[in-house]
Amino acid sequence: SLLTPMVEAYSFGIEHALTPNTVLRINYEGSHGYHEIVSIDANEPVPVVCPAAACPTGMPPGTIYTPAGAPRANPQLANTWTWFSEGVSSYNGLEVDVNHRFARSLELRGVYTWSKSLDNGDTLNPSAATNAPGLAMDPRNLSIDYGLSTFDVRNAAVISGSYQLPFGRGHRFLGGQSGWSNNMASGWTVEAIGTARSGFPFTPQLSFNPSNNGDTRNSVRPSFNPAFTGSVVLGGPNRYFNPNAFIVPPNGTFGNVGRDTFIGPGLETLDFSLLKDTSVTERLKVQFRAEFFNLFNRPNFNTPNLIVFTQPGGAPATTAGIITSTTTSARQIQFALKLMG
Repeated sequence: SLLTPMVEAYSFGIEHALTPNTVLRINYEGSHGYHEIVSIDANEPVPVVCPAAACPTGMPPGTIYTPAGAPRANPQLANTWTWFSEGVSSYNGLEVDVNHRFARSLELRGVYTWSKSLDNGDTLNPSAATNAPGLAMDPRNLSIDYGLSTFDVRNAAVISGSYQLPFGRGHRFLGGQSGWSNNMASGWTVEAIGTARSGFPFTPQLSFNPSNNGDTRNSVRPSFNPAFTGSVVLGGPNRYFNPNAFIVPPNGTFGNVGRDTFIGPGLETLDFSLLKDTSVTERLKVQFRAEFFNLFNRPNFNTPNLIVFTQPGGAPATTAGIITSTTTSARQIQFALKLMG
């Protein structure tokens, strides 16, 4: 039976006014979760631990091996997608927030977060996450799935600013205007938000299952190539990671690459807005907005193709590590007119 998921959360924060116009906030947040939901195939064959009679010659001691044709735990049933209350998680995050108000209607705020989220499974169905398999690799040993959460982001920073331009009556420039000339000169505000963050973790995978557990729905992980040297993650959309760093694990075994071991592409974007407030009557205002999303038209790449091998023998797949999509759209510009009473 399922148990109620539990989370123990704890936090600590300080806030200090560095100057009359500058506020610094530092917060730490942490949590530990247990009895959380993980997805498991509850009807896999029972493996053996080498050395055993069923193990091939030369299989290293301690290897979890499933012989070909081994019966499932319940031969009357097929593979399952079952939820178990065996999930654990850990989160630690540190946030630094600085807010400063300058003279003449200029305000800047910067927020930086360092965090690390770990668990042994966080995908409730196959479509919930595309950067890691949904089912636990070995339902009898969930510890080998303990790693970065599929939604983990190590570093995230946001800088935002707002500035009311000093034009029109009562301001530094064109302060002597009145009537419609003042309406045209005054009421201008510029705003900007810059975002930068680390990428999500990902898990290289095989498009077939050599483990002999009879489950063709769940992609399994490869093994590290002991003869490979150099960097696994290359960066760039044409070959984000080097598939030669991996090999197909021996038939009947699981790969030794950890879950969510590598970090995908990060994200950087700048959004910019120009606003104009114009008084029509004493109670009615018109606001014009020009908004520019991804102002510099920077491509922010999605998770690379994770399938390293498509068959037991032969070279890695030609599409392994290639990125074919982005996480943000190209530059977008929109204009709006708003009536405010």
